[in-house]
Amino acid sequence: MANSRRIEPMLTTSDVARMLNVHINTVRRWSNQGTLKTYRIGARGDRRFRREDIDSFLSPEASVGGNGESTSTEKPSSINSNKVLANY
Repeated sequence: MANSRRIEPMLTTSDVARMLNVHINTVRRWSNQGTLKTYRIGARGDRRFRREDIDSFLSPEASVGGNGESTSTEKPSSINSNKVLANY
């Protein structure tokens, strides 16, 4: 019996870095922190991401709760990212 659900291809860390216009290590760090939802596959534990999760990360509603307060999945601001880069 054939399954009627279509399986979407998952994104690699490089794919997500290109989509978000950030360094690949930033994607890894956000993955480790839980900011980006990731799936570990294979014996090496390679990271894979679902496009729906990335779209959710990019949506403005995802970072603000219903009461207007920031949630724990708050996205890093570009200002903070620049501070980190300036320290190198």
